[in-house]
Amino acid sequence: MLNIKRIAGKLANTDGAEIAEAALVLPLVFMLLLGIVWFGRAFNIFSTIQQAAQQGAIFTARGTCVTCGNDPPTDKEVYDHVVAVLQASSLDPKQIPTSASPGLLPCPTPPGGGCTQHKKIWVCRTVQLNISAGAAQTPQCGSAVSFQYPFQFHVPFTSLNQITLSAQAQSRMEN
Repeated sequence: MLNIKRIAGKLANTDGAEIAEAALVLPLVFMLLLGIVWFGRAFNIFSTIQQAAQQGAIFTARGTCVTCGNDPPTDKEVYDHVVAVLQASSLDPKQIPTSASPGLLPCPTPPGGGCTQHKKIWVCRTVQLNISAGAAQTPQCGSAVSFQYPFQFHVPFTSLNQITLSAQAQSRMEN
């Protein structure tokens, strides 16, 4: 009986400092954990769309081999190739917004270069890849694929709810 009175006396003297500290710290820890999860998801989506653009550029460049004698892939085939990578990671290709042209210069040889857009994905064939290189380097021709993908998250007490991630990949043509 004596022990119960002693424990009850100690509980009656607690001023609730631990509860107040937990009330201040737990929301901050929760926001930090949510930030880590959101950043991880954004990084995963960025990595996936970058991989999709790279696979599309490789598919486009390899399909236009000069000595192979095959027809270059159509914009729809490149689009389907990119969409397959996006869908493998459960990303919806219908969310891709319309984006501006990448503005790559066509190669001097072979002719027929330029950029076309198919369902919001830019496919550039036989374009010059090393535009910023000086006159010391010969121009490298290849293909490029670019598009954007939105990432939505919700940060309380701010208007920041969506960012647009951009993906662009290049691959040179092999002879």
